[in-house]
Amino acid sequence: MRRMVQRHGTFRIKRIYDPPADDDGFRVLVDRLWPRGLPREDAAIDLWLKDVAPSAGLRKDFNHRPERFAEFSERYRLELDSNPAVETLLELAAGHPSVTLLYAARNTGANHALVLLDYLRGRPAA
Repeated sequence: MRRMVQRHGTFRIKRIYDPPADDDGFRVLVDRLWPRGLPREDAAIDLWLKDVAPSAGLRKDFNHRPERFAEFSERYRLELDSNPAVETLLELAAGHPSVTLLYAARNTGANHALVLLDYLRGRPAA
């Protein structure tokens, strides 16, 4: 299994199915739905912040289809602009040297965690 970890400042992203690492820091699941096939006791998360995930309608429209990723990204960014859970993440970053945003999508190159990470990088720290 290929391990995908990207770091950008305080935040990084990682698939929840990858094993936890000592340098993950505060581990936050950012999916609206619980990952398939993963028992809760094996998740090794500190927080499940499902409110920062894309809305159910947007998630269904995207349906993990790479050709829809550009439109999905724009629409998700608009949702994030008015989402109070973003401020929660920024506050977490201020209290932890490292925050790992965990996601379940198979596609490591076109998923909501990438959009969220990019969005957070463009925002000033709390």
